[in-house]
Amino acid sequence: MNNKKFNLISIWVITGTLAVLTGLLLIFFIAFSGSLSSPHDDVTYGKYYVLITDNPGSSFWQSVYSSSLEEAKEQNAYVEMIAENLSGDYAMTDLMEMAIAARADGIIVTAGEADGMTELIEKAYNAGIPVITLLNDNTNSERLSFVGVGNYNLGKEYGKLIIDMANFREFAGETIDVTVLLDAGSEDSGQNVLAAAIQEAIEKDIPDAVGRHKPIAISLEAVDASNNFSVEESVRKLFVSGKENIPDIIVCLNENDTNSVYQAVVDYNEVGRVNILGYYDSDAILKGIERDVIRATLSIDTGQLGRYCIDALTEYYETGNTSQYFTADSYVIDKTNVGEYRKGEQHDQ
Repeated sequence: MNNKKFNLISIWVITGTLAVLTGLLLIFFIAFSGSLSSPHDDVTYGKYYVLITDNPGSSFWQSVYSSSLEEAKEQNAYVEMIAENLSGDYAMTDLMEMAIAARADGIIVTAGEADGMTELIEKAYNAGIPVITLLNDNTNSERLSFVGVGNYNLGKEYGKLIIDMANFREFAGETIDVTVLLDAGSEDSGQNVLAAAIQEAIEKDIPDAVGRHKPIAISLEAVDASNNFSVEESVRKLFVSGKENIPDIIVCLNENDTNSVYQAVVDYNEVGRVNILGYYDSDAILKGIERDVIRATLSIDTGQLGRYCIDALTEYYETGNTSQYFTADSYVIDKTNVGEYRKGEQHDQ
C-alpha cells in the first residue's frame, strides 16, 4: 500500500514538474515573440525586420544597425538585432530559426556559406520571408539581394598601400614580409577574393619595382575568430615565434583583428617596426593612426550598408523585385587625412 502511495505521489510530482516547465517555456516563448513583434518605442510599424550578425557587439555592426534602424523607421518599418535581447551566445543558424519562427517580414544576415545557412535561407524563402545577405554572401541560396563591398577593389587598395610603404619606408630584411590575416572559420569566398587582389596588385608592381623597393613576400595567416580570446591568441603567435619571423606589414580584414594586432604591437614593443593596415574606423583605430601605430585603415561606409538593406526590402515590397547587388563605398584613412575625418565626424553629430 505504501509503495502504491509512494508511486502515486511520484507520478504527481513528475507531472507537476513537467507542467511547470511547460508553462515556463510557454511564458518564455510568448515573451520572446512579444519582444520581436513589439518594438520598444511603443510605436506600431508596418514591417518588422531582423538583423543577424556574427559579432553584434562590435562598433562596426552597431553602426550598421543604427543606420538600418534609422532608415527603416523612415520607411514605416522596424529592425531588431535579436542577439542583443537574448542571454547567452547563439549560433547564427539558431537566430535564423528564431527570426523565421517569429514570422519577420525580412531577415538581414551576414550569412556566408556556413553549414545549414543555405537551407535556412531557403526555409525563410518558402515561408515568404525575403532574406538580404550582408557583407558575406551566400551565392547558392534563395536570398533576395546581397549588400556588401567590392572585395576585389578593397584588395587592390590594400595592395597600393603596401607598395607605397615599400617605396617610402625602410625595412631591415632582404624581403618585405606581408601577412594577411584571414578568418579560419569563414567559408565566405569574399576574403579569398580580397587576398588574391592584394597578391595581384603586388605582382603587377614587380616589373616596375626594380631599384625602387625590396621584393615583397605575401603570406596568409588563419585566425581563429570564434571569440575575442581566440583572436588575441592567434595574433599573439605572430609575435612570440622570434623577431625574425614577425611580419613587416600585417593586413587586417576586420575590426577585431585590427584591434588585436594594434594591442599586440604595443605590448611587444614593435611600434615603428611592424606596420598595420587596418579595417574600419572605430575610435580606437583612429587613435592608432594618430599615434603612428596603425599606418592606414580601409573604412567601409556602414551607413550605406544599413540603408541599402532597408532600401532593398522596401523596394521588394513596393514593386515585387529589387536589385541583386548593392555595393557600399570604401575609403582610405591615414595620418594625412585622419584629422579631417575627425572634423567630419563632429560635424555629423
